[in-house]
Amino acid sequence: MTEQKPGSTGTQPQQPPADDAMTAPPERVEMIAVAAYYFAERRGFAPGQDLEDWLQAEKEIDAGAAGTTAQT
Repeated sequence: MTEQKPGSTGTQPQQPPADDAMTAPPERVEMIAVAAYYFAERRGFAPGQDLEDWLQAEKEIDAGAAGTTAQT
């Protein structure tokens, strides 16, 4: 019999699917970060659009991995 911690149900938490965005490989995250940097650079690093830069970069990286072109 194994010892359980107080408040533990004795079951292991479910792991998210491998393709879940939270489990993105470090290489994918690095590619997105670099692409987002270049989007920001093209805007002259004006503040307030960090999320938009990241999402656009993510869309382009994912489209490239799928062999398609991202539509803007």
